[in-house]
Amino acid sequence: MYKFSLPILAVLFLCATGCGPSSDSPGPAMPSASRDSLTGQPASESESPTTLDSTDQFQATSEDLGPREEMPGAPLYAQHCAACHEGGVSRSPTLNFLEMLTPQSVYASMTDGIMQPQSAHLTDGQRTHIAEYITRARLDAVIAGAHAPACTGAKAEFDRSNPVPKVGWGHDTRRFVDADTAGFGAGDVPNLELKWAFAYPNSLRARSQPAIAMGAVFVGSQDGTVYAFDLESGCERWSFQASAEVRTGIVLKGAGADDGIPMAFFGDILARLYALNALTGELLWSIKADEHPDATITGTPALAGDRLLVPVSSLEVVSAARLDYECCSFQGKVLAVEPATGEVTWSHSSIPTPPAEVAVTSAGTRVLAPSGAPVWNSPAVDYRRNLVYFGTGENYSSPADGNSDAIIAIDLDTGERAWRRQTTPRDAWNVACMMAENPNCPEEDGPDVDYGASMVLIESEGGSVLAAGSKDGRVFGLDPDREGALVWSTRVGRGSTQGGVHFGMAAGDGVLYVPINDMNDTRAGEYLDPDLARPGVHALDPSSGEVLWRHVQENLCGDGRPFCDPGVSAAVTAMPGIVFAGHLDGHIRAYATADGAVLWDFDTTVPVDAVNGLVARGGGMSGGGPAVGDGHLVVNSGYGLYFHEPGNALLVFALPEES
Repeated sequence: MYKFSLPILAVLFLCATGCGPSSDSPGPAMPSASRDSLTGQPASESESPTTLDSTDQFQATSEDLGPREEMPGAPLYAQHCAACHEGGVSRSPTLNFLEMLTPQSVYASMTDGIMQPQSAHLTDGQRTHIAEYITRARLDAVIAGAHAPACTGAKAEFDRSNPVPKVGWGHDTRRFVDADTAGFGAGDVPNLELKWAFAYPNSLRARSQPAIAMGAVFVGSQDGTVYAFDLESGCERWSFQASAEVRTGIVLKGAGADDGIPMAFFGDILARLYALNALTGELLWSIKADEHPDATITGTPALAGDRLLVPVSSLEVVSAARLDYECCSFQGKVLAVEPATGEVTWSHSSIPTPPAEVAVTSAGTRVLAPSGAPVWNSPAVDYRRNLVYFGTGENYSSPADGNSDAIIAIDLDTGERAWRRQTTPRDAWNVACMMAENPNCPEEDGPDVDYGASMVLIESEGGSVLAAGSKDGRVFGLDPDREGALVWSTRVGRGSTQGGVHFGMAAGDGVLYVPINDMNDTRAGEYLDPDLARPGVHALDPSSGEVLWRHVQENLCGDGRPFCDPGVSAAVTAMPGIVFAGHLDGHIRAYATADGAVLWDFDTTVPVDAVNGLVARGGGMSGGGPAVGDGHLVVNSGYGLYFHEPGNALLVFALPEES
């Protein structure tokens, strides 16, 4: 087993001295002081064991540490760090961003990393308090036995005769797996059994799309570790430590024996893009995709020949909650990067006009616009028309412009814009809108119904359709040959800030599969009509938008699970005869593509023993969806954010072995 590590880049964020006067506030204003920002749950209901062993599931959070403002790290952060991270240094991410790191990475940045000289005057105890204050998690809450057993012998070898399938995010946004690649058929699905599980240590969420190739499964994790496991047994072939959480999928290139070094690409939440040797986990190169302090990479990069297309989004939407924050300066973009070197060949901003001062708030801070329009989704590549399609999010500040909540097409070779189609005008929103009388809330105040899901290009004898699914519950069919002209529009779900289409549709065999979230309580002050909700999976005719069937999932959560929900936020994955969907109630379900009947159902919230000696237990599922290949179904489960159930499970299913 090989283990490589990049120096902890979180060190760029911890300013220990010399950053000017202390801030009056130890951290950014939050929607509710009683909420745990890691889980979105009330602090009194957060899971927070004081000691962790092989039977514990999750890392300790805020309840165990007490009220944040009373933590010993609060005054230390205010004195030594806040001046930089509350806007004093333009490239220093704000606290809401830092708290998504692990306490171990924050502590390491002050003791062994690039910020060690600035932290030298602090005692070890003070560094510990700062790390725990920032992350609201205990530094000593580290589960031993994080790694699976090292692979040996034949299990350590990658099968280069088993090439990278060109399916799923990073290769094809249709998320349709052909029968040969799947390695099993629709009739086999009811017989799928759990083969092995891995428990991500110190984790509340698991949202990196797994990749299957060369007899291995590649996946990222909340603490920034990227793993390569033997697909058959779950032993570890290698691991790599990124700077922070890896939320994107792992994109593989060149597994064939004549392809040179196979490569693995991914991004982390600090907006760093990585290329690894896929056989060893060794770092080949890494770049910062954007220098904005709140920039992040959440959408999976897309491999298009000699280009790696990288979507860039941001968490400035949360930074805007601070009264003294000048909202907003981030603008989404897509980069084209050379896979071999990491050199940027072109960059396209989703908002062509640079932000400028347009007003001053009642708190005396500048309003900058146009801003926002982040790119949360993996770009879709159209080789026939030499175009790249992506969707954008809302504007962060007023006035909203024509680039938010839009589908944008750009030239694959140059990055120049070909056309744009906005579906929801006047959508400007940020987290300040969840708070009473915060002047950073744009006058539009939402509706916050952006595009989190990739565009899906469907080619058929009857014509071409570009399908786009929005959080407002509508799916649009656009004509890629007429600059995105509207062909049809179908309201599939009710839609809301926590409704509609979230992370990904699938298409295959002439059908478009649409997952709908539709939470009734958005946790943003909205209590929506449950009779209009359509949480579940829906099938559409892509040529007309006609609904072929619906499976609206019954709410099986019960009163004891306040953060359980029946909807589908995660991307879905299809194969001939089957569409797999991971629900927010913790169930992975297999639907018959003919009529939506549930053919297989597995409850991922039931604890199981993991190959690394811990206990794996899933929760809500969001972000990356199921991976299918080489006779296996691979599922991540756990989404301890935004009022959903935490989990730490990587689950691998296969047919029973013949005796």
